[in-house]
Amino acid sequence: MTKIENIQAELRDRCIDAWLFCDHHHRDAISYRILGLPESLMVSRRWFYLIPAQGEPVKLLHRIEPFHLDSLPGKKHTYAAWQEFVDELREMLSGLRDIAMQFSPNNMIFTVSVVDAGTVDLIRSYGKNVVSSADLIARFEATWTEEQIRSHFAAGHSIDSIMMAVFPEIGQRIRSGGTNEYEVQQWVVEAFRREGLIADGPPIVAVNQNSSDPHYVPTTDHNAPIREGDFVLLDVWGKKNIPGAVYYDISWTGFVGRSVPDRIREIFDIVRRSRDAGIEKVTTAIAGGEKLAGWEVDKAARDVLETAGYARYLHNRVGHSIGTEVHGNGANIDNFESRDEREVLPYTCFSIEPGIYLPEFGLRSEVNMLVRSGSAEVTGRIQEEMILI
Repeated sequence: MTKIENIQAELRDRCIDAWLFCDHHHRDAISYRILGLPESLMVSRRWFYLIPAQGEPVKLLHRIEPFHLDSLPGKKHTYAAWQEFVDELREMLSGLRDIAMQFSPNNMIFTVSVVDAGTVDLIRSYGKNVVSSADLIARFEATWTEEQIRSHFAAGHSIDSIMMAVFPEIGQRIRSGGTNEYEVQQWVVEAFRREGLIADGPPIVAVNQNSSDPHYVPTTDHNAPIREGDFVLLDVWGKKNIPGAVYYDISWTGFVGRSVPDRIREIFDIVRRSRDAGIEKVTTAIAGGEKLAGWEVDKAARDVLETAGYARYLHNRVGHSIGTEVHGNGANIDNFESRDEREVLPYTCFSIEPGIYLPEFGLRSEVNMLVRSGSAEVTGRIQEEMILI
């Protein structure tokens, strides 16, 4: 089946009459990725592309730019004056009721809610019911091929090996005169080069209070030394440097000393139990054939933190979709920043990474989970105890 035929089949399964794509000045990158349109197009006028559940797709383009959608199948209509545009679009949607667009009610799934309010108003003025395309986007942008799954495991094998080597490296450097966050970060960057890995940014190496910032990144001018008695967090993500490869993204923590302080050990144990509750929620639901939404996994993990009295120290969602970008467009593990009601689909991957971010240190434990048809698995090593450096 072609991509268009697959979309039409999915629309029929979901009882949605059509999916309406539209853009102006490259505001909707999702449309370009799903439809396979070149990002080099100069788009100074609005275009619309309608994929109905049944029948031939329809295009609507300005006469100044009538060729932008020629790579796609369907009947072409053009417009120039605004009155003509309004009438052509109305005719294009005639006979349809439920129209999927890149829209999310109340902007809840804000990563896919990119259609402007005025365009939604216009479609509604024709008597149409605009519904969210969020689950459709997840189906056609977040699901992985077998080749992508292999690329994920290959990246995971390399990154797990790097992670197991970096903690001894930190210890050796401390014993040999000292080191700092930036030097360790650059050691990982060089290891990435040797392993054929790429990433959209350098890894996080954070000591003590710096680890309380989930997005802290050391630089040449801003970094802390790593010494005896320090808590260390590493967050490392990357993918193989091949076309279509997908990310692997993990966080591990360690302590420089002969034994882990009780306070750090206590926080690690709570975070570990929270992480494992999220894992258990996914594996049990998928194995039982249940439908599972991203918010439900977040809740399972967050409930452990709440019971322990630490829910207010996790300021972000429990996990995120993973794809060719480290933050993908499938269901996020989120009942905090949003209530992500998107279904956790087969052949999608996401992180589970609860944390407790105290003023003196922030501790998280991150794994990746891959859902298949009827099963789910953690795709790499799982940290079960603090690393002694």
